Amino acid sequence: MPLNLISDPWIPVLDTAGQRRIIAPWQMAGPGLLRPDWPRADLNIACLELLIGLVFLADPPADVEDWQDRQAPDPDRLRGKLSALAPAFNLVGEGPLFLQDFVALQDAPNPPDMLFIDSAGGKTAKDNADLMVRRRRYATLDLPLAAMALYTFQAHAPSGGAGNRTSMRGGGPLVTLVDPGQGLWPLIWANVPDGPPESNGAQGMAALPWMRPTKVSDTGAEVFPPPGHGLGAEAFFGMPRRLRLVVAGDAVTGVIQRPYGTNYAGWEHPLTPYYRQKAGTELLPVHPRAGRFGYRHWLGILAEAPDTDLRQRARVLRLRHGRGGSGSVIVAGWAMDNMKPRDFIQSVQPFISISPEAEAMLAGLIEAAEQAGLALRMALEPLLGNSEAREAEREAFYADTEAGFQARLADLQAGRAETEVAADWLAELRRVALARFEARALPGLDQQETDVIARIVTAQRLLRGAFAGFGKYGREMFGKLGMTVPATKKKVVA
Repeated sequence: MPLNLISDPWIPVLDTAGQRRIIAPWQMAGPGLLRPDWPRADLNIACLELLIGLVFLADPPADVEDWQDRQAPDPDRLRGKLSALAPAFNLVGEGPLFLQDFVALQDAPNPPDMLFIDSAGGKTAKDNADLMVRRRRYATLDLPLAAMALYTFQAHAPSGGAGNRTSMRGGGPLVTLVDPGQGLWPLIWANVPDGPPESNGAQGMAALPWMRPTKVSDTGAEVFPPPGHGLGAEAFFGMPRRLRLVVAGDAVTGVIQRPYGTNYAGWEHPLTPYYRQKAGTELLPVHPRAGRFGYRHWLGILAEAPDTDLRQRARVLRLRHGRGGSGSVIVAGWAMDNMKPRDFIQSVQPFISISPEAEAMLAGLIEAAEQAGLALRMALEPLLGNSEAREAEREAFYADTEAGFQARLADLQAGRAETEVAADWLAELRRVALARFEARALPGLDQQETDVIARIVTAQRLLRGAFAGFGKYGREMFGKLGMTVPATKKKVVA
């Protein structure tokens, strides 16, 4: 059975009645739809990226006014615009095939579960090293699941051995999506970037990488974005891997892969934040860390960083401020250790819309917490040495101050005086840091050696001093909060 990813229903979604439906892409603008309903979180995030990319390819807003004028869903218009792209979106059959190499590859196929980032590679399975990844979970894939897995893999492709390229955002990029909280179409439309008229229709279809021979990168050849606006249709439809699906009946039974697919350089994906290692160098995509995503990670991702030349939020978050509106931000992505997946993170964070002055204070709160966490870690050295437990305590410190930070954000949003917000935050940091230190230090203190007791007492004194503005961490903390650093007494020379 053929599957056309434009005209055929293939995407599972949940509606407001709790029912599961299967829709064609143009029906994303229909009423009562909540979100994609694939069996994996990474597929759901990638499905949102795909739908956003289809709208950008077929009918992007020209500017902020056009975006605002077209917020109301229009399924008929979307269906008409998307239908012109249908010839480029066949999954199986003859001719160019969706996200697959332009030529029919001839080689031994891999199991179809290679399309999932957390599946074991060939060498991993051979060496019985698949402890955190899994082998052969998917002996076959039905065509809709194969299509979604193929898109997810190409969009987030990790390192995969010699010649197997990563996605244009590297392996496992961080994804940030604006969510107005009003259902599927408002979420999609909120994340569609402005686009030039030439990016859609037949010209947009011709720009798709599977509609032309692959620019093989065995010599390191790179593919750059189109000149001028820096965002072409391929931003949402990158094809770093040379793949061909092997199909038997209505199921994908294998995937043929050849090395040296498209080697992307200089692209800025609109759904991912970027950073520079130093001023004047190239932008690099942000990748998530394993574990909990909290306020300590906000700068340059959810909130504007003080060093905007080094860290910048995703383009769609920056656009949102000009377009107006509220809501939240979905933050998601695979945390990778080179080729190895560690964790898939997904959380819902607030969309931050406050005055520039309040935003500067918000950055100061986050940076002050960083100094407080470092002060705590330093103070714990006599107790924990250089063990990983010290870093675990710092992570716990951030978790324990999360609620307090959210309260201070609410204060800033309500227009409370920044000096009062800073004072309350300093008190919260002090309370939590000292509580965590004392929970480690006090039990059994009287049974320690005298020199150890002396070191612990000194560490506590220095930690308390930091929250009074003394020492390296204290000065930094006070500076970030806009507080006056206390004068230190000069030593009297006899």
